[in-house]
Amino acid sequence: MTPAEIARRLRDPAALALAGPTEGNGAEALAPKRMIAAAVLVPIILHPHPTVLLTLRSSRLTAHGGQVSFPGGRIEAGETPEAAAVREAAEEVGLDPRLPELLGRLPEHATGTGYRIIPVIALVPAPVFLTPDPAEVEEPFEVPLSLILDPAAPQRRSGEWQGQAREFWVWPHDRHYIWGATAAILVNLARVLRG
Repeated sequence: MTPAEIARRLRDPAALALAGPTEGNGAEALAPKRMIAAAVLVPIILHPHPTVLLTLRSSRLTAHGGQVSFPGGRIEAGETPEAAAVREAAEEVGLDPRLPELLGRLPEHATGTGYRIIPVIALVPAPVFLTPDPAEVEEPFEVPLSLILDPAAPQRRSGEWQGQAREFWVWPHDRHYIWGATAAILVNLARVLRG
């Protein structure tokens, strides 16, 4: 898939309509009444074979430590989701805030831990030089877009969390466990790009 095809699909309202709400795994029932607004950047790196940038969060973090995520965090007062996503990516992995070409948003994702995540999609020209903040990120890494486009790649799993049965998506990776909100957002990205 070429950068032009990626951009066209991610700007197409009909393609974006293929992304559905990612609730329905029980998270909305477990979440507190007051949700914290957050934004993540979903950076598609435009190598000859495009990739999606993810991070392994520092295991020292109290919230979601050691988990795979997109760069992102809380939306500050007066900040748009796009501004928050770009700011957080700069803070967490050192992504130059002038690089992302913002294309739009995927549907919000509610988590059982009380976050309402707004995924902001962006194209980022390669090469990308990152300087991760070790207090927040153990490792930035990239997943081939071809894997995301493979309809057989994501798997549904089930488990128990806070006494409730939950179903969730998992993406295959040789070193990291990609699940939860990150995996659900990748499923929506795949739906939009595959059409």
